[in-house]
Amino acid sequence: MQLQEITNAAESRDFIRVNVELLQQVPNYIRPLDKDVDAVFDPARNKAFRHGICKRWLLKDNNGKLIGRIAAFVNKKYKNKGDDGAVGGIGFFDVINDQQAADMLFDVARHWLLQQGMQAMDGPINFGERDRWWGLATEGFQEPLYCMNYNPPYYKELFENYGFKPFFNQICFGMDPRAPKNPKLFERHAVYASNPAFKVITIRKNNLEKFAGDFTIVYNKAWAGHGGMKELKKDQVLTMFRMMKPVMDERIIWFTYHHEEPIAMFINLPDLNQWFKYLDGQFNLLHKLKFLWIKKTKRNKKFTGIAFGIVPEFQAKGIDAYMIIEADKFVGTTQSPYSEYEMQWIGDFNPKMINVVENLGDVFRSRTLTTYRYLFDRMKEFKPHPVLV
Repeated sequence: MQLQEITNAAESRDFIRVNVELLQQVPNYIRPLDKDVDAVFDPARNKAFRHGICKRWLLKDNNGKLIGRIAAFVNKKYKNKGDDGAVGGIGFFDVINDQQAADMLFDVARHWLLQQGMQAMDGPINFGERDRWWGLATEGFQEPLYCMNYNPPYYKELFENYGFKPFFNQICFGMDPRAPKNPKLFERHAVYASNPAFKVITIRKNNLEKFAGDFTIVYNKAWAGHGGMKELKKDQVLTMFRMMKPVMDERIIWFTYHHEEPIAMFINLPDLNQWFKYLDGQFNLLHKLKFLWIKKTKRNKKFTGIAFGIVPEFQAKGIDAYMIIEADKFVGTTQSPYSEYEMQWIGDFNPKMINVVENLGDVFRSRTLTTYRYLFDRMKEFKPHPVLV
């Protein structure tokens, strides 16, 4: 077997080919869009390059056949609560079911990260934001959501045999949106529904600037500073909303207000992979036209939760129930095209949010991804991600 560092466009295409060739026969695999993977490694499109660097490698067998890949990252902005040393990352890991092959990939990434002054490596993670390509699938191997890592079950053994330990688990939740909700939710909803100072409204595509500002307020109060999350600026959110606009369904994005001030949000999108799985990873002009046709002719039955947040002063006061029951007035009826729902992951270090979700009613844990950590000093005490309080 031989390792090859990626240095040109042809090798970058091979980097994508590895994932397709190794996983295309794995049940429920959906090929990611090539453009989404390429964007991670393009300094012009990935802001992480402003404060970080990355390397990628291919692994070939003795006949030159592609059998694995890995990327390693150093990101000065990457830090988790409780970290006491510099931590690098690995991601986009794929390999045949062979521990020696996996170890070669882990080794080359570890040695490079040591040269960069890192003391540990987390993986598989993204060179960028945590809402994409984060964590190893370890339970619930159903079709991946858009820009979600997907892998065969044997990857877990490869990581753990090398010496990685779970840093935190990323729990996703599913539910039938039309199923009856917990009666307690209606009781808590009634408290706010009768108070004119409170209201829930859906987003409007013709006023994205206002809602980008409201999102920023709630996000920064609810999440910034927790679990490595950093503050967002309104212009960042507005750019994100404009990118989402072509696939945005106004009926499944809600904001809650108290005296016109944003206090909570519930952000959802149709699961794009239910359309993208027909494009074979391509998104050129022809495939964009095909996507528009698919979007128009193939009903998307699944939507996915992107963000659910409440500002601290209104947490644990029933605002979650108020917003959920208002949302249920659409998604809980036959007017909605959606019969499946899955929330993006919540870290097991956030038991308060997990408790909120599990009290919604007939909710189940749909899948688990795991962020692993490997300490370079093998004598150092391993500490999982601290619980948020």
